Amino acid sequence: MTSRRHIEFERLHNFRDLGGYRTADGRTVAWGALYRADSLGKLSGADWERFLALDIRTVIDLRYPWEIEAKGRIPQAHRFTYANLSIEHRPYDQAEIDPAVDPWRYLADRFAEVTEDGAAEIRQAIELIATGPGPAVFHCTSGKDRTGIIAALVLTLLEVPQEEILADFALTELATARLTADWHAANPGRTLRWPSYGRAPAALLSLVLADLTTRYGSPAGYLADRVGITAGTAARLRDRLLTA
Repeated sequence: MTSRRHIEFERLHNFRDLGGYRTADGRTVAWGALYRADSLGKLSGADWERFLALDIRTVIDLRYPWEIEAKGRIPQAHRFTYANLSIEHRPYDQAEIDPAVDPWRYLADRFAEVTEDGAAEIRQAIELIATGPGPAVFHCTSGKDRTGIIAALVLTLLEVPQEEILADFALTELATARLTADWHAANPGRTLRWPSYGRAPAALLSLVLADLTTRYGSPAGYLADRVGITAGTAARLRDRLLTA
């Protein structure tokens, strides 16, 4: 399943199919229906042709507009139902995180900011996945944190077991070395202060989900009460993405 989940590109390092996960009612997330990725602004040449072959119809870019301005968005965005929904509102530089802090608690606190500040954009992203033309892909820069939040919340709505949601989040660790190499190539002369740059262990998302449980009773409670995901949206999401 892992070989089917990871789709290989030259410049993209963290492009994955969210299919194959079993849900609480015994159904399965369909293959080829929903993808998560690092920046699609890197697509060109053979990578672009490989991407087009997936027949993706909806593209959700979770980055800040200034990131898109600096790094580019997906080529020929007019070909897709494209939305820029920046779920993070308080930028920070992971390369400069103090090596002395507890990295996963620090990042979990940043994730908490995203889940509060970005509730409206999170709702819009999930609604577009549920109702827009498919297949769909959502992405940020590294396909790690913002992308990881949306993936975890979508899988929660699909009633995928939490251990599978944590495992999906941690698959980014297979791309950490290449993401770190890209940072060094893009930042010559800078020092990477934080030794955990590019990592996404299950322990981090576990803290995030525990925080949502503390504040809202459960991640599902957060989605209903803070994000405003209706029963109808959740049902449409399941109808679109689940197979018997």
